[in-house]
Amino acid sequence: MKYSLRQQFERLALRLNELDATLGDPGIARDMKRFRELTREHAEITGLVEKFRKFEQRERDIADAQDMLADTDMAEMARQEIDEARADVERLHTELQTALLPRDPDDERNAFLEIRAGTGGDESALFAGDLARMYLRHCERRGWKSELMSESSSDLGGYKEVVIRVEGDDVYARLKFESGGHRVQRVPVTETQGRIHTSACTVAVLAEPDEAEEVTLNPAELRIDTFRASGAGGQHVNKTDSAIRITHLPTGIVAECQDDRSQHRNKAKALAVLTARLRDKDRNERAAKEAATRKGLIGSGDRSDRIRTYNFPQGRFTDHRINLTLYKLQAILDGDLDDVTAALQAAQAAEQLAALESGES
Repeated sequence: MKYSLRQQFERLALRLNELDATLGDPGIARDMKRFRELTREHAEITGLVEKFRKFEQRERDIADAQDMLADTDMAEMARQEIDEARADVERLHTELQTALLPRDPDDERNAFLEIRAGTGGDESALFAGDLARMYLRHCERRGWKSELMSESSSDLGGYKEVVIRVEGDDVYARLKFESGGHRVQRVPVTETQGRIHTSACTVAVLAEPDEAEEVTLNPAELRIDTFRASGAGGQHVNKTDSAIRITHLPTGIVAECQDDRSQHRNKAKALAVLTARLRDKDRNERAAKEAATRKGLIGSGDRSDRIRTYNFPQGRFTDHRINLTLYKLQAILDGDLDDVTAALQAAQAAEQLAALESGES
């Protein structure tokens, strides 16, 4: 293990001693929020420090066993101990490195999933509808709650644009890799010659902000318009101007919501989407600056990045960022994204580990 990593764990051991002293003060319980935060930090650091001490012990075991190799009676036992200890050291080293990887503070948040039709006209809108169904089915598989925030349907079906809110455990952590350009290759329903066409959609996954963040928007920088929601006919038609469109004047970013009959609730939801888009803009700008020095394997999540190809004639799904190809396209479109997500998470962890070892982070 590199000296710099050892130093990090030694600092954690010192921090653990500080936490022991702080939590031993009876007065700390008066501030329950701080008490819970410190207790959570104590539990996390305790596990890491214990694992590091075990790592150090196994290193000493190797040194002791090597000293025994000169004794012919003990040599075989010493070699066996060295093999076992080295395996433990390697495993613990990987676990300790992984524990130090930077965590995305948004990983535990809920998310807004935006899908927009791109090149390809009506076929692109139909593909946007396919992607929306894929994600909704994935939500069902994972037990997540999904809610349609806004939609703009196309004439032949599908969506020009659709925004879905997803709520559940580790939603953003698992969906954030979906941001980017998605390309489809297939024979459109409107094609009479049987020719394969290529069209595309863009997906953006935005971490849902805290309610406290929503109110930080300056009302003077917002233009709020009301309009009559479009939708299916019949008794559920929205006959009042309850749909809300909010424009952030400094950036031109727009968010709207029309799925509720209450103007007040639509405004609250549109504000949440707008705040998420503004946070995502800041996040992407920071990622672009970081990418100037080291381009991430998983990409920036920018919508201009072409990340996927869905090839219907071959039943092939390809994620270009990690060169992952799976021949189970229909299962994926039915919401079976777990293998894809796991591969992307593993690739990101491997990239972070390589950066950690080279001293870049």
